[in-house]
Amino acid sequence: MAIHRSASAEWTGTGKEGKGTLTSQSGVLSATPYGFNTRFGDTKGTNPEELIAAAHAGCFTMALAFQLTGAGHAPESLHTEAKVTLEQEGGGFTIKSVDLTLKAKVPGLDATKFQELAAGAKANCPVSKVLNAAISLNATLE
Repeated sequence: MAIHRSASAEWTGTGKEGKGTLTSQSGVLSATPYGFNTRFGDTKGTNPEELIAAAHAGCFTMALAFQLTGAGHAPESLHTEAKVTLEQEGGGFTIKSVDLTLKAKVPGLDATKFQELAAGAKANCPVSKVLNAAISLNATLE
């Protein structure tokens, strides 16, 4: 079974002075602004790294909820913050790391088992694996 989700980007102008919008299939993002100042400054809007952080935090936290429940320990609460680090490298930028910080309340679970399940969720959530995914490109010049 394959599940497909999509989003689109529109961009006009140069890299620094241009502006773009992002729209997601669900409509949660609908012509949401992004650009140089939302990525490298504090202008209101989003940016790819923020979206990766949100996706990773959400994916990991849900994966952990499934891991915990499957092990017989339903979580009371799970809160994850993901910090994506973007660094200049050569003439461009690279995402160097994602730091996940988890605070959890799981009644009756010992620390060793908790660490084991959290590590499993980190390793196996689809977003953790995405950077190793095959990426295809179908480019058309109009």
